[in-house]
Amino acid sequence: MEGLLLYKLMILYMLDRTDYTMTNSLISGFIVGKDYTSVFNLHESLSELINDEFISTDTIRDTIHYKITSSGEEALSYFENRLPYAIKEDILEYLKAERINVKKESEIYADYFYNDSNWYTVQCIIKDRKETLIDLKFDVPTKSQAETICNNWRSKSSGIYEYLVNQLWMSE
Repeated sequence: MEGLLLYKLMILYMLDRTDYTMTNSLISGFIVGKDYTSVFNLHESLSELINDEFISTDTIRDTIHYKITSSGEEALSYFENRLPYAIKEDILEYLKAERINVKKESEIYADYFYNDSNWYTVQCIIKDRKETLIDLKFDVPTKSQAETICNNWRSKSSGIYEYLVNQLWMSE
């Protein structure tokens, strides 16, 4: 099998077998980490999959998150049988071992941007698979504050979510 086709199928299979988006570090952790190919070939494969609209991307705080598209799912269904069983098993084992990291990177995230009011809008999100549990947006005056909030969101998000639900649920 042609090298790049194999790597593309591996990427599509990985993205298809998880309910979450995956970052470049998680994908390369498997494909490059297991010595299937080089970083160069991985990035070439990712670029071609994006150009062919088999995967889509979201950039969150300088980290690219990849997700399989319906066209990618369709392509995988036609060519999945060309992916060796041993590689599929390797991928499934990796995803099982990395489940916590995959979930953390795709379900709890924060980002910020400079807005028209000359402040920074911070957006903090918690998702459960494809459902958004909370999506907070608020403005802060400095970039430093925005960065600090984003950096703290992952570790403090569950407590903040619980606090908000409890406060809003209580009757006066």
